[in-house]
Amino acid sequence: MMSVTADQIIVFVILILSLALFIDGRMRYDIVALLALCVSAILGVVPWTQTFSGFANPAVITVAAVLVISRGLLNAGVVEMITGALMKVGKRPTIQVSALTGLVITLSGFMNNVGALALLMPVGIKMARSSLVPVSILLLPLAFGSQLGGMITLIGTPPNLIISAFREEHLGQAYAMFDFTPVGLGVAFISFLFIALIGWRLVPKRTGPGSLDDFFTIQNYLTEIRVPPESKYAGKALREIIKATNAKITIIQLIRGSFARPVPYMYERIKADDILIVQAALDDLKKFLLATGFQLEEHVTLDRETIESGDRILMEGTIRADSPALGLNVRDIDLRAGFGINLLAVARQGVLLKERLNDIRFQAGDVLLLQGTEGALREAIKILGCFPLAERGLKIGEPKRIIESVGIFAGTIVIAALGIVPVQVIFTLAALLMVLISLVPVREIYESIDWPVIILLGAFIPVGQAMEETGGAELIASTLLSFQNLLSPVILLTIILIVTMLLSALINNAATAVLMAPISFSIATGLGVSPDPFLMAIVVGASSAFLTPVGHQSNALVMGPAGLKFGDYWKLGLPLEIVMVIVSIPVILHFWPM
Repeated sequence: MMSVTADQIIVFVILILSLALFIDGRMRYDIVALLALCVSAILGVVPWTQTFSGFANPAVITVAAVLVISRGLLNAGVVEMITGALMKVGKRPTIQVSALTGLVITLSGFMNNVGALALLMPVGIKMARSSLVPVSILLLPLAFGSQLGGMITLIGTPPNLIISAFREEHLGQAYAMFDFTPVGLGVAFISFLFIALIGWRLVPKRTGPGSLDDFFTIQNYLTEIRVPPESKYAGKALREIIKATNAKITIIQLIRGSFARPVPYMYERIKADDILIVQAALDDLKKFLLATGFQLEEHVTLDRETIESGDRILMEGTIRADSPALGLNVRDIDLRAGFGINLLAVARQGVLLKERLNDIRFQAGDVLLLQGTEGALREAIKILGCFPLAERGLKIGEPKRIIESVGIFAGTIVIAALGIVPVQVIFTLAALLMVLISLVPVREIYESIDWPVIILLGAFIPVGQAMEETGGAELIASTLLSFQNLLSPVILLTIILIVTMLLSALINNAATAVLMAPISFSIATGLGVSPDPFLMAIVVGASSAFLTPVGHQSNALVMGPAGLKFGDYWKLGLPLEIVMVIVSIPVILHFWPM
């Protein structure tokens, strides 16, 4: 067995601490990666001249370009056109799961998988409501399917691009566009059959916040109160009333006879028999009623039509894992002053939060109910880092441009598959072309790129290379190879696949690929066999983050809307991963023999 050097110890300590921070989750993964890179450079295991070389890696450039191209396809209405037919598939869960999961697998093979999921989530929620199927039964398979599709092509997910760039660096030739397809398609197809026929029955039946026919139940968090003629506050301005009572309430709407004013002006004078629709915690509401003498209108049933008066609409959105709003509360963001919108409710893991809205700190997967104008909501969801869960009048896409977008994308795929132009160059060119013909407006170029993933890749790739260049990967491989009398190459391949799956459930799958690539390559070299089956095992394992909600953005995104709990994921995820291990090994060895 090899002796351990000081540089190897430094690299292992940095990687172990990085893994701990990745799993802990309180520090965002791109910050962890940058911290690991800086420490590696300062301690000398990454040369100064190579500190930021990861940002020039073809995988990083291609990921950014693919994200811009995905935005172009979305803007053109390609996905909307395809998903329109889904609402006609019927109300049987098996058919609904099959249609949604099959479509997201297909889309995720050629576009950003989180983007594909975000487009189909509202469809899944609507299907669940209309057919009285628990939301979780449709959304969890949808999240898993978005990851399965990533295995099918080179551009399906960042780990594939990382593995391809790694192969080019070590063997002189990258993987082509469809080199992943025989293995990826085979594994994804068997996994799809398992989910559609058996797997969805293992998903806990959760309905998400609110009732099946409405995502949020209005009367759960909004209250209607009347101003009686005898109240001493009748005739006073709202501002005076709020200040005098020190009220911690949000006034959503003022109703005076047949007239309704959403978000009334604070200097508006309240008259006798006015009705105020307010949002408040129970204790705050009691204090306000006691101080003002206003009366609770318990016999009135509020509905969306009441709240969506004038140009004000309601919209549900779920917070992304990379949202800048994570850890912040309403006061920090100042939604009302900054955007002119109201936050009416927050749900987490399917439960409406009862604490004061101003005190809630946002987490990934939280579902927000927002009220405002269409334009204000459009801007707010961008700033908050949310995906809309219901259209609510927010129209997306330009169907007339579908031919242009599909033509550019198809041409790019053909050129990349033929190897005429390097993948990173042709996809960057395609992204620029979509910008030049205004499929992607200039203002949306940088909005469409998932910057935390780009930073993670650029920062962590040199750290992974340091593990290889210091001999750390070879040390791990030689330790495993010392048991090769007991462990055959096939068993070692299976171990690599399972370890990659377990890591992907805990940390970002791109970081998993960066860590596992040099280790698997060293094992293959030590065995004297082709490294391709080992690299393919990483591709499959990195797209199999099915055990927890933290391993992949898709899992986190459906947690709130589906009302899922942390322990719900493995109930489908573990059987699915077992099926994938059983299927993957023979499929990999058939198409990529040792």
